[in-house]
Amino acid sequence: MAKMLHTHLDENDVGRYAFLPGSPERVPLIAEYLDDFKKVMQHREHTTYSGYLEGELVLVTSTGMGGSSSAICTEELGKLGVDTFIRIGTGASTSPDVNKGDLVILNGTVRMEGTSSHYVPMEFPAVPDYQVLTELDKASRKLGFNYKVGISITKDSFFTQIEPETRPNGWELKHKWESYVKGGAIITSMEEAVLFVIGTSFNYRMGSVLVCATDYTGPDVKAKQTVKAAPTADGYPREHIHKGIEVGIEAMRQLILSDKQKRT
Repeated sequence: MAKMLHTHLDENDVGRYAFLPGSPERVPLIAEYLDDFKKVMQHREHTTYSGYLEGELVLVTSTGMGGSSSAICTEELGKLGVDTFIRIGTGASTSPDVNKGDLVILNGTVRMEGTSSHYVPMEFPAVPDYQVLTELDKASRKLGFNYKVGISITKDSFFTQIEPETRPNGWELKHKWESYVKGGAIITSMEEAVLFVIGTSFNYRMGSVLVCATDYTGPDVKAKQTVKAAPTADGYPREHIHKGIEVGIEAMRQLILSDKQKRT
């Protein structure tokens, strides 16, 4: 098989398992937890390393930011044979119960974006694979990190969330956002909706662990719940990223061991 157009990977580069960070800079940080890791390819926003976990080949490929590039990356990996994915990402708090450095294991996401509608109608839910969700939950508990299991908001525009009043449709954005938060969404990011929809559409195991990058800043929890994500590099939770990586690695380890047991 020829190399994929965007990731520049072929079937000789992959196994069944992959981690999907958004940032290319996070790829080597994850790969360091694998045995015999090496850089495989870098093309566009997609940097790929590979290594071994419990004797199985595992990829770490950056998706880039947002739904469109995440969809391209995931579909190309799927065409090459990957069927088990864990996203290790970051998000911004939309709940007073979630603070900077906390982990959130997603059990669903609001589809406040457009890419996933190219797969299924908007009424269709965006949810992770139950086995992956369970292993992420168990890993977080085992490692002793502060974490929540809950719903996220997947949006297309980072700055629309921060300053919706500057947009022509700011009123609509603001009130939709508040309804999602009042409905129970506890964190927001830009990739999960399409990843979860691709997972269910193509029968992939897909899950996500997010490191919260902000403290909740809603001025009135009961009446006006909003979030102001840190728009500068100083707010990035570099000192907490290892938590999401360690949880993702442990969850993937258990998935691999479970698959091996089924084969014996």
